[in-house]
This record gives sequence, C-alpha cells and structure tokens, in this order.
Amino acid sequence: MSDDRTMNDERAMNDEGAVNDEGATALAAARRMSHGEQLARQARLRPEALAFQFGGERRSYAELDERVTRLARALADRGVRRGDRVAVLMQNCLELVEAYLAACRLGAIAVPVNFRLVADEVAFILADADAAALVVDADLAATAAAARGAAPDLRAVLATGGAEATPDLGAESYEDALAGADPTPLVIDVPEDDPAFLMYTSGTTGRPKGAVLTHHNLVNNSVNVALTQGIKDPDEVWLSGLPLFHIGGLNGILFHLLVGGRSIITRSGGFDAAEIVDLMERERVTGCYFVPTQWKAICELPGIGDRDLPLRRMSWGASVAPPSVLQAMADTFGEVPNYNMFGQTEMSSVTCVLRGEDAVAKMGSVGTPIINVEARIVDEQMRDVPRGEVGEIVYRGPTVMREYWRNPEATAAAFAGGWFHSGDLCVMDPDGFITVVDRLKDMIVSGGENIYCAEVEAAIDAHPKVSDVAVVGVPHERWVETPCAVVVPADPADPPIFEEIVEHCRTRLASYKKPTSLQVVDALPRTASGKVQKFKLR
Repeated sequence: MSDDRTMNDERAMNDEGAVNDEGATALAAARRMSHGEQLARQARLRPEALAFQFGGERRSYAELDERVTRLARALADRGVRRGDRVAVLMQNCLELVEAYLAACRLGAIAVPVNFRLVADEVAFILADADAAALVVDADLAATAAAARGAAPDLRAVLATGGAEATPDLGAESYEDALAGADPTPLVIDVPEDDPAFLMYTSGTTGRPKGAVLTHHNLVNNSVNVALTQGIKDPDEVWLSGLPLFHIGGLNGILFHLLVGGRSIITRSGGFDAAEIVDLMERERVTGCYFVPTQWKAICELPGIGDRDLPLRRMSWGASVAPPSVLQAMADTFGEVPNYNMFGQTEMSSVTCVLRGEDAVAKMGSVGTPIINVEARIVDEQMRDVPRGEVGEIVYRGPTVMREYWRNPEATAAAFAGGWFHSGDLCVMDPDGFITVVDRLKDMIVSGGENIYCAEVEAAIDAHPKVSDVAVVGVPHERWVETPCAVVVPADPADPPIFEEIVEHCRTRLASYKKPTSLQVVDALPRTASGKVQKFKLR
C-alpha cells in the first residue's frame, strides 16, 4: 500500500500537467489525520469550546492549539526533530497533554514516564529511549535531576512550576519557552506509520519494554472505541480515574479529542470517591472509566444511588474485577450501559469489549473482539483450541504495535506465527464471549495440574473477611509449586486465618487448587493502572 501511495503522490500535477513536489506533499498530508491534526481541526471547528480542564484551569480548543504549536516550535528550536524521543515525567496536568500533542505535531515520539518510578527506574527509560528532550513538573524535578545523567544527549529540559531552579536539572522554564516561541501554525507532514508514542509496559514481571505505537495505531483505536460506545457528539464530557502516562488514560482523552468533546483531568494519586462523584455531578459527566478498586469505592458511597449523574456509559478495565464489584456496579448503576474495555499497551490498547447489553448475562467475561481486531485462542503450536478449553489469546489488526523498541528478540517472540501473543490465558464460550483465566506467566503448575490464579482469587474474594487478594505460586517439596494467598483483611483487627480460608474454598474449588499458605498484608503492591505486581509478592 505504501508503494502505491508514493507512486500516486509523485503523480501530483501542477496546473500545466508537470510533476509538482509541493502538490505531491500536499496530497500526502491530505490523506492523514494524526491526533496532532485532530486538535487543529477541532480548533478550526469550535475554537471557543472547552477541550480540557484540570482543577480550576481550563483550555479552549483554540488556546490549546496555540500552546501546542508554541511548544512544538520551542522543542524544534532546541534541536528536537522528527523521530526524536520526548520524555514526559509529570503528574496529571494540562501541560502533560500539551507535551504529548506537541510531540505528535512535531513528528517526534512522546515517551510517557510513570511518575511513581524512582530515579534509577526513570534513568533506565531515559537511556533506553535515548531521549532528546524531557518535560517535567516541579514535584518530580529532584527525581529527574537524579536520573538525567543516564541521558547525556538530552538537548532540552523544560520544567513547570519553578522546577527549573532545581540544582543539577539543567532545565528551562516551560512557560518562558512557550512565550518565546512563534505561534504561527506549524505544518509538518507526519506519516501515519511513524511512531507517535513509546509506551513502556507496566512492569508487572520486572523491567519494562517499550511498545512502539504509531499514529495509525492510535487513530484506529480511537475510532474503534468511539464507534463501539456511540461516542460521536461534541457535548460529551469525559472523566477518567487513570493516570495519563497509562495507555488507558491516554486513550480516553484521544477518542474524545476525535469528536471534539471535553475531557476532565483528575489529579494523580489520592483517589477520593466522594470527591470524584461530586465532580461528575457538577460537571455533568457523560462517560467515565475507573479501575475495579475505584468502582468499588464509588459503589460503597452512602446515597450513591440518589445522585444526579447524567452518565451515558461507564467503563472499567486494566485489571480483573471480582464478581462482588461487578454485582455492586450492576446494582448501583443498573440503567447505565457498562463496558468492560479489555486490552493491553501493545494493542493500543483495546482488544475486546463486553458491551452494556451483555454486562449482566455475561458477567465476568471481557466480551468479544472490538472492531478491527481479530482474535484467536491457541495452544503452544498456534492451533486453535476448541471452545471451552484454555489457550493463549493472540491478535492481529491495525492497532497492533509496530515493535518493541530496540528489542528484536522480544519482538520476534511476540509476533511468532504472524499474530501478536498477548500472554493472556483465555477461554471462549459457545457464544463467542471470551473470559480471561490468567496471565500465562501467573499460571501455577502444581503436581502436573494447571491452577489459574484468577479463579482462586475470585473464590477467596467472596470471603467476608477479605478486602483484597492475590494468589502466587510458591515452591513446594512434593508438588513443585502450590498457591499462596496474599490477603488484605476487611478489618485489620480481625484478619482471616488460614483454616478459615481453606474451609471457605473447600466447596468452591477442587482440592488441588486450594491455597497451601496464607499471608496477611496491609495492601497489595499495584501499578498505577491497578494491576497487582506479583513479582514483588513472589
């Protein structure tokens, strides 16, 4: 396809019928619509409409478009070019959105960095990405300063909130850089198959890998989600409980940018369910996304059923939701379509969706493949397994990442057989609905029997003394490994004991699946997206 496009572009003619390079470039650009151009389009269509808000700050589409242009030019003035990596180490804020879109507009590659990482972890990403620029906020300036030695080729560091004064950061003021930049619209043709984001995986199994997502990947994902959930009007108001360095948080704002809606950015950390519901009611939020632990807190709010929430849809994902949480959501918001958005970073991210009309009947399933994603459930030889049997789910389609950044071995393994290997163990029912059984690497093989941690976790979660649970495999002299339950008690003063958990599981699980040990903890280690970091538990 790319060869045909190039031939057609070269045939662009001027008024006298001769080949015209300028015309060819214009034709090529006219065929593209990256998210940087989506912003410019919305600024032309509805310049005064609100695009984003954070706390008391608000940006219209026209204001945001100009600031993104200024930032893109400021980065270019400091030597950042198409294909260079722009690392963004910030908590949720409007400037973070501006940095992402400026990189897209410039043809550079945005590299979101988890603000919870320590300096050594940030240094790994800066070095691995070979970052040319860094945008950082005041709260993270000290971390950035400690990490920047790993990226000696940084050509620009822009800091907000006075962070430029941090010793050893070597940063300029973000606002000063924008003020000194030319606001004239920047016209750079960025091919749709160019990388847009370098997203480092959450690291639930150790060191993260960088997934290279193209403009084509992300635009297709935005269209997929918008079509699936009926998001088409500019009066949509979006709110997400996810951090914006996470693929789910990023995609929420991208598909609302597509339709010209308004996105409300929430502060990072310290999730307060009452505060969030007040915000949803006050700002007339029409769509929202939270991880299961956040939905649980919302559903437990006194009087939640009586609140005036004009929701058109609600979504969840990022981690498995216990049946108790799903039931609470159905009981609390029974009239609101409920979408389980399932996927992963490497797929840009949504692969399957459980639509609102199936949310109760197929509770526990992640649904069926979304538009433009084909899925199979296969064995180790890439043979389709019969429906009802467990296998790995593999994908293909226009949202599949291009590669793992500078990691050909991992890329080759991920694309073995011509499909992307997810690492998720799933089963498909007779109606084609898919249920996640476990992560491939989390499956416990005990005495030759496969034990799926998610199944054991669901059983233990139903115990009244359990607030949160994760199951991991631990060495066993006879059975090689067996399940260990790590539990957060509902009442710290009255934690469950091992015998209670085993007795509770006796009628819910086969004997070989029951945990052989129990650990009681204050909290489970989780990533920002809510996934349990089981490698830490092990």
